[in-house]
Amino acid sequence: MFKNLQQARDFCTENDIKMIDFMMVDLDGRWRHLTIPSARLTEHTMEHGIGFDGSNYGFAPVEKSDMIFIPDLSSAYVDEFAEVPTLAMIGDVFVIDLPKNRRFDQDPRNVAYHAQEYMKKLGVADEMRIGPEFEFHVFDHISYEVKPNRSMYEIDAEQAEWNSSSELQNLGYQMRKKGGYHMAPPLDRLSGFRSRVTMLMEKQGIMVKYHHHEVGGPGQLEVEVEFGSMLEMADKTMMTKYLIKNAAVSEGKTATFMPKPIYEEAGNGMHVHMHLFKDGKPLFYDEKNYAHLSDTALYFIGGLLTHVKALCAFTNPSTNSYKRLTPGYEAPVTIGYATSNRSSVIRIPAYAKAPEDKRFELRSPDGTCNPYYAYAAILMAGLDGVRNKIDPEKAGFGPYDFNLYNLSAEEQKNIKQLPRTLDEALDALEADNEFLTAGGVFPQRLIEIWIKNRRAESARYNQLPHPVEFELYYDL
Repeated sequence: MFKNLQQARDFCTENDIKMIDFMMVDLDGRWRHLTIPSARLTEHTMEHGIGFDGSNYGFAPVEKSDMIFIPDLSSAYVDEFAEVPTLAMIGDVFVIDLPKNRRFDQDPRNVAYHAQEYMKKLGVADEMRIGPEFEFHVFDHISYEVKPNRSMYEIDAEQAEWNSSSELQNLGYQMRKKGGYHMAPPLDRLSGFRSRVTMLMEKQGIMVKYHHHEVGGPGQLEVEVEFGSMLEMADKTMMTKYLIKNAAVSEGKTATFMPKPIYEEAGNGMHVHMHLFKDGKPLFYDEKNYAHLSDTALYFIGGLLTHVKALCAFTNPSTNSYKRLTPGYEAPVTIGYATSNRSSVIRIPAYAKAPEDKRFELRSPDGTCNPYYAYAAILMAGLDGVRNKIDPEKAGFGPYDFNLYNLSAEEQKNIKQLPRTLDEALDALEADNEFLTAGGVFPQRLIEIWIKNRRAESARYNQLPHPVEFELYYDL
């Protein structure tokens, strides 16, 4: 938004901005914030930053936790949900050092930045453009509890089919189970909400291709955005989630990007479309090859599929992720690529025919990821494929131009599968992470911390008794 501090200060004066909000992303991918009066935004702030305790962000041991945050003026935006006129801006984390402070290597924005620089250094491309698809649920009620003697959750959505017999005021337009795809009002009660969110997103520079109701009947929605560079889109992913969640709360609803909040319903993915450019020219098109993909594109696919199990530890980092990645739904479970095939983990859209549009999508990621780490890891896996010329067909990844969901159990054995649990994904990351640490992009210490934290979450999940276990075993 701004090129220099004076532009920011002038904007604050002209628009009666009272507060400056600094948005910082923690290890897990949650935004945190710290606020100062607008008059305190000075050259000193831009040079020396704002101090904070990095250990509370999951970054560093307590004995080395003093860090500073330096705002990125170009990321500034007016926060539509602030009670007091507020200008917010994302920024970068620095370690206090002599003679000069240095970028913190575990900072998510830093990792994404260095992945881009590594791509340029290799000479493969100078830009990776990505376009995420945001799937999420909007509910009218959520409550949950986890105690030693009691575990429960309860979700409700006014339009859900389970409310068809409600004795409260009931107009009878409930969405059928798994019947929500592109349905129109009055069944789609959230169309206006999506349009209002779209207007908020576009006001913040996030261009929306379209929005619609997704398959899941109880309020599953999708917003798909236009392409942008990787680091830009990581910032915009954080912004999109912030806008959707706050817009829902402002309307007395609640939004979640959980991959699988409702049993036997469609889950929420975050498909990532991608292509590379160099000097403004697309690198993924060649009419002589399969699906009109260039050798570079196919090698990039080869790298993604070779490392996709390890990638899942960053793109699908929650125990709930693997309740979505199960057979029988639209989420992929097999490791392969194909044209127009939504059952393969990499899908090549047939409608993207022009050289500048030629691309593919990775269908496994979901919204519980830290987008900076996830997008950077995707880029690093693809670059490894390009460097090592990994041909996906010769590597046994397809192309699978048939419905992978309809294969018999015996046929499935011949096709590699995505991890079925978070622990499997973490095992894969432990065994396969050199493609991430190449060029110093992902620090080894970050990978170790990531695995340790996710293992702790998985252990807690695995040790908790589940209500279905009482149903199955209590009387034995």
